Amino acid sequence: MNDFIIEFTNFLKQFSYFGVLVALCFEFVPAEIVLPLAGFWIYKGEFNIHLMALAGTIGGTIGPMTLYALGKYGGRPMVIKYGKFFLVNQKQIDASDRFFKKYGAGVAFIARFLPLVRTAISIPCGMAKMNFWKFSVYTFLAMYPITYIYLYIGLKLGPHWSQAGALFNQYTGPLALVFLMLIISYIIVRKIKNKKVTT
Repeated sequence: MNDFIIEFTNFLKQFSYFGVLVALCFEFVPAEIVLPLAGFWIYKGEFNIHLMALAGTIGGTIGPMTLYALGKYGGRPMVIKYGKFFLVNQKQIDASDRFFKKYGAGVAFIARFLPLVRTAISIPCGMAKMNFWKFSVYTFLAMYPITYIYLYIGLKLGPHWSQAGALFNQYTGPLALVFLMLIISYIIVRKIKNKKVTT
């Protein structure tokens, strides 16, 4: 499967930045393969990292919209039936659902940094009929640093770009923890304010 994705991405390379954008519009195309490979192209001097980050972020925002739509218009039965075609399994769906119920709309941002739920989180957002524009903005804001980190790691690794996945988790683990703590703090503060208003 990885070989197919690499060949597919290399084919789209002829369309420059737009090719990477298009590749990431498909949820079955893993960003952890496409973006480090694009970072390797940057290493070779073929592309600009800032323009590639923008293209990758746009594609990485459009892609999750398909799963959002599947959740919103298909509901859980259809998600379970067709999720496999987007490389989303039952375990990811259940974990994402629990995460969404616990932390609310902010998960459209924070969950992008968490390995188990980063892809599937779009589904409960759709099932909960979260505001589409809010979902899109949160996704875009999360995808930009993720895209940039993947590209940067691919750039630094050069010919060894395929090793980017393990390094990426080292970068995003602490970052995800910080964002998670911020969201929890926000929820606590909001609840305290709501209690003061009702008393």
